[in-house]
Amino acid sequence: MSKTDSSLKIALVGREMVADRTMSFRFERPAAWFHRAGQSLDMTLIDPPETDAEGNLRAFTISSAPREYVIQITTRLRDTAFKRVLQQVPLGTQVKIEGPFGDFRLHNAARPAVLLAGGIGITPFRSILVEAIGGGPLPYRVTLFHANRRPEDAAFADEFRALELRDSNLAYVPTMTAMADSAEPWDGERGHIDAAMLGRHLGDVVAPIYYIAGPPGMVEAMRGTLAASGVDEDDIRTEEFSGY
Repeated sequence: MSKTDSSLKIALVGREMVADRTMSFRFERPAAWFHRAGQSLDMTLIDPPETDAEGNLRAFTISSAPREYVIQITTRLRDTAFKRVLQQVPLGTQVKIEGPFGDFRLHNAARPAVLLAGGIGITPFRSILVEAIGGGPLPYRVTLFHANRRPEDAAFADEFRALELRDSNLAYVPTMTAMADSAEPWDGERGHIDAAMLGRHLGDVVAPIYYIAGPPGMVEAMRGTLAASGVDEDDIRTEEFSGY
C-alpha cells in the first residue's frame, strides 16, 4: 500500500458473482483507512491493459461494512473496458482510490426507517445494515424494499433474508418487475415500488424517514410518490446511481 496526497493504492484480493451480471470486487483495506457505512469512493485503474472513451475512473458506493475489514464494491457488469479489466486482471493488481465521500447514513433519532432500493442501488443499504445489525439489534424498525427485474438480478437477497431472521426490527420486501423473463419461481411482491405496495407493508409504521438509492429515474419517481403521499421533503434522503 502506498500513499500520495489523498489517494491510496490497494490490491484486488477477490471477486464473486452476487447476482446475474453483478459482481463484487474485494480489495485490501489499509489499517489506517476507515469509512462510514453508506459512503462511496473514487476508483482509478492504473495503467490498464485497455481503456475506452468512458475512461479509467469510476465512483462506487462501498458495499462492505466498516466492520468487515475489506473494501468491497459491487457493480453491474456492463461491456466497458473498465469492467472488463476488473474482471480479468490477476489478483494482487493495484488500483488507486480516493475518499471516502458522502453522508448517506441512518439517522440517530428514534423514528423508523424505510429504505427504497432499485437494482444496484442496494449497495449502500447492504453496508448500512450489515454494520448496524453486526453491532446489535437495530434501534428502531427498518423496512427495506428492493426492486429488481427478476430474482436472478437481486444482489444480496439471501444475505438480507438472513439479516431479517437475525433481527426482528428488519423487514425485507423484494419485488420483481419482469417475472416473464425469469426462470425462477416467485411468490413475493411484483411490480415497481408504489404507494399501494408501501401501504401494504407500512400500515403501522409512524413518521418514518425514507432513504432512496437507485437509478435517477427511480429516485425521482419515488420522490414523487412520497411527496404525493404527504411525506415532508426533509424526511427523504437520496443517492443516485448513474451509469453503474
